Amino acid sequence: MKAEYINPFLESARIVIEQVANIRPSTGQLGIKDVKFVEKFIWIQIGMTGQMQGDIVFGLHEDVALKVVSAMMGGYVITEMDEMSKSAISELGNMISGNASTMLFNQGVRVDITPPKLLHSATSAGFLPKKALTIPLIMEGIGELDIQVLIV
Repeated sequence: MKAEYINPFLESARIVIEQVANIRPSTGQLGIKDVKFVEKFIWIQIGMTGQMQGDIVFGLHEDVALKVVSAMMGGYVITEMDEMSKSAISELGNMISGNASTMLFNQGVRVDITPPKLLHSATSAGFLPKKALTIPLIMEGIGELDIQVLIV
């Protein structure tokens, strides 16, 4: 795993979150950790094919997801992860990944992304524990969005 793989996703996430939710996130500490799916978390999985193969997984606590969706809706308070909220948070992952794949293309790396897969619980994830390059984005007053890169 190379650290430069995560940079386009990090930059894209900052840009997209600022545009759609009017929040300027700060960056946490880059590290390698075991991907463990935890209950009460929302997981957005995007597959990568082409010159980079693997998955990008965005993880955030349900409460954080609700706050992000509320911010995306112009401040309208969202209290449950209904179909519209799930669609909005999935689209956030899709927009971040699509923008990052364009950045990668501009750097000479050809990749395609799969549609987002929203995983609402650890048991539905079907993921085996594995190591990922990870970095949290800290959204003041909202919480953290973990970006986890699992590229082979």
